[in-house]
Order: sequence, then structure tokens, then C-alpha cells
Amino acid sequence: MTLTAGPRLVQRQLGRMLRAKVAGDDAPARAQRIWGAEGERWFTPADPIWRVHADASMFPAGVASLLLQSLHPLAMAGVAGHSGYKSDPWGRLQRTSHYLATTTFGTIEHAEESIALVRSIHERVRGRDPQGREYRASDPHLLRWVHLAEIDSFLRAHQTFGAEPLTDDEADRYVEQTGIAAVRLGVIDPPTSVEGLRMALAAYRPELEATDAAREAARFLLLEPPLPFYARAGYSTLASGGVSLLPGWARSMLGIPLPRAASSLVARPLGHLGTAAVRWGMAGLSERRPSDSPERAAS
Repeated sequence: MTLTAGPRLVQRQLGRMLRAKVAGDDAPARAQRIWGAEGERWFTPADPIWRVHADASMFPAGVASLLLQSLHPLAMAGVAGHSGYKSDPWGRLQRTSHYLATTTFGTIEHAEESIALVRSIHERVRGRDPQGREYRASDPHLLRWVHLAEIDSFLRAHQTFGAEPLTDDEADRYVEQTGIAAVRLGVIDPPTSVEGLRMALAAYRPELEATDAAREAARFLLLEPPLPFYARAGYSTLASGGVSLLPGWARSMLGIPLPRAASSLVARPLGHLGTAAVRWGMAGLSERRPSDSPERAAS
């Protein structure tokens, strides 16, 4: 084994482990359908949405997004009652990542198929929260909250941990581009600029609550992740980065004891470290893209 072969093997193994957790054991086959299919796409590699959703910063972004989403009591009731996030956390993550990948990088045909599937699932998710309030996953108002929490977290993460942060104009364009799939999913009037995104989020503040279910979800994500002991240190760097992205009011509501100084001096550097490790590991798979020919992959 050469001096470079050892680190290269570690890099590839890390990349494979991350890919399997986020995209599933059948990730290569799914990726082949997304990247290998011919047809018109909504976006290109030059578009902000492509750059954001392809970056390793999506890992801490995912943690921040789930924590922020949990603060709407009706959205959280739907997650707690129907998603199986504790019994099948990786399955939920894989379904979400597949949806994002298909609607961002896939053909329009495949993207619309994926959106139709999610819409059909949403129609069956309904019930009442512990206070007796009715919720429907297909409710445009709840869909809009989930959309806002996601893209705000994704954008914050990219601007903080991303390899190439967006310019102000690109950030506005990113917000606008995320609305293409959102409208088809049932979101009404998604924002088209960063300013519009911040205003829309602020408008939901009176509805937000730190319910028992939200705090339980936060404990699960941050303190009891479904990972073997040896992997928890690496995950904690990404989780710390995700927590550092949350607005201070959101951390306070969830009871996360992270003062601003600790966020800047500890949690955020840990987020940079974890994101860099993910980026390095995933780069080890770059020569084995599903669109590569068998001959090139073998070489």
C-alpha cells in the first residue's frame, strides 16, 4: 500500500458511509436515474439552487431545518404522528434527500413524478394535535412553513459553511428557484427574495410553540442520534453547526443552552470542521459518478 493509498481508502469509505446513510443502500441506482436520465431540467450546475443543494453544508442545514420546523405545533404533530422519525430516522432522511435531489438535479418529468408522490402521501397525513387542533399535511399554510424553514436553513448553512457562498443577487435567485417545486407541491405564494423569506418567517412567529413533541425531537436529534458510539463525535460536529444556524429565539424556545458567544466560538467552528470532513469524504466518490461509463469507473 502506498503512502497515499491509506488516506484514499479512508476517504472513500467515509464517502460510502455518508452516502448510504443519506441516500440509502441503493444510492448508486437512484443516482443513476437522477443524473443519467436524458431530458429537460429546471436547473443547471450554474444555478444557485444546484450549488446549494450539492454542497456538504446541507448536512448541518438538515439538522437546523428539522429543529426549526418542529416549532410549529401542527407541523410537529404531523411529524410525531406519521413520519416514524424515531423508528425509521434514516428512512425519513433518505426519502427527503431523494426528493430534494430529484427536484433539483433530475429531469422535469422525474421531478414532477416525485412531487405528485409526495402530494399523494400528504393527503393521507391528518389528525389532531394534543390540544385537539386539526392538522393536514396538505394544508398550504403548513406546507409554506415547512418550505420557509427549509430554505432559510439551507441558505444560512451555505452562506456559513458552503464552499462558495452566494452573492446577494444569487441568494435572492436561490429563494426564487426553490419556489418552482414548492408551488407544485401546494405552497401558496412562496417568497422570491431573501428579504421576502425573512418577512414570511417572521409572520409565523406568533404561531410557534415549543411543544413537548418539539423538545423531544430536539433531544433525539442532538443527544440520542441513531448512530453507533464511534460515529457520534463526527455527527456532533454537524449537529453543533446546525444549532449555531438557528435564530437565538428558536434556540431559546427549544431550551438549547447555547449563548451567542458559545455559538460563535465553539459550535460554529465545529460545524466548519464537520462540514469539511463530509466534503472530503464525498469527494472520494467523485470519480465514481453514476453517469460515468463502466470503463471509466473501473479505472
